[in-house]
Amino acid sequence: MKRIITQCIKEIAQFRRDRLTLALAFLLPFITLIIFGFAIRLESKDIPLIVQDFNRTNLSQSYIERLYATNQFIPKQWSGSNPTRDAIDKGIAKVAVIIPPEFSRDIQAGKHTTVQVLIDATDVNNARVIRNSIQRVTTFFMQEHGLIPPINTITARMRLWFNPGRLESLYIVPGVYGVVLWIFPSLLAAIAMVREKEKGTILQVYASSISATELLLGKGLAYLLIALTETLIVMGCGSIIFHIGIVGNPITLLLGTLLFLADSVFFGLLLGVRSSNQNAAVQGVSLVGFITSLLLSGFIYPLNNIPFPLSLAPNIIPARYYIDITRDAFVRGTGFAGVWFDLVMLTILGLLFFNVSRRVLSRMQLPN
Repeated sequence: MKRIITQCIKEIAQFRRDRLTLALAFLLPFITLIIFGFAIRLESKDIPLIVQDFNRTNLSQSYIERLYATNQFIPKQWSGSNPTRDAIDKGIAKVAVIIPPEFSRDIQAGKHTTVQVLIDATDVNNARVIRNSIQRVTTFFMQEHGLIPPINTITARMRLWFNPGRLESLYIVPGVYGVVLWIFPSLLAAIAMVREKEKGTILQVYASSISATELLLGKGLAYLLIALTETLIVMGCGSIIFHIGIVGNPITLLLGTLLFLADSVFFGLLLGVRSSNQNAAVQGVSLVGFITSLLLSGFIYPLNNIPFPLSLAPNIIPARYYIDITRDAFVRGTGFAGVWFDLVMLTILGLLFFNVSRRVLSRMQLPN
């Protein structure tokens, strides 16, 4: 135990002397939190819409006003021989609505009329949102003007549970915690381990009486303490800036965070043991750590949308389980009943990373 504490103190002393590493540990996680927290939005807003009204009556103007009343579209103007088509082709507008000359006449006569809608479908998800929104507006407009009878057979009374205000930050920011706290602790641990190789000090360790287990636990403890400091900074700033607070049992968040940070540090040590230089270690964390935690953890995209066999990969990604824990702690608040499996998986993956690192380091170490 004394050797582990000594190794931990040595690592923290080296860490404090490197200003670049200090910035990497505490400044970049904060910047990443701000960028991800404000930049990522899943709900489409301010969609540019152009309308070509050949009818120009009160009824057609009422329909146009109803489109903009959703606060989802913003008006765009374009001139030319075919303004709607040109606006779509040139990217000026994402959707164009063309109202025919006989729009109000056919409606007043009880005849069927057609409004043409052109949607830019380069972004399939955005196109789906636009289509559904215009369909809802059209249905509401028809009911408002008595063109179709209201449907009262079934009335769905909907209530948004957990997030009634539809705040995207409640979904995005807890996920950002998982990505940030996976990348930076593992990156710091990987750089610290591979630096021993570059400076040649790892040879002294191999020839010393300290075991691979003691070395990994000493370095791991040091960077676990640093990661806990990062967590306090990131979650504290996130709570203040985005007004997010814990709604459930804080014990699950504390325990899950401790396990997740240990997984992150041991993963970084594993990459450091396997890498020959800092560039390789950084690339390993970027490719294996960052991309998987961003795309295969459920942070942005639902895991059930990932096709087989790639859908098997999230089962061994710790960020996937920690994001479940943070979203439960900050949004749902179900406690142990909802996240016990995530805690178990974080424990198993942490032991796996540590054991693999220990085996690789033991093979490099000279026998005593």
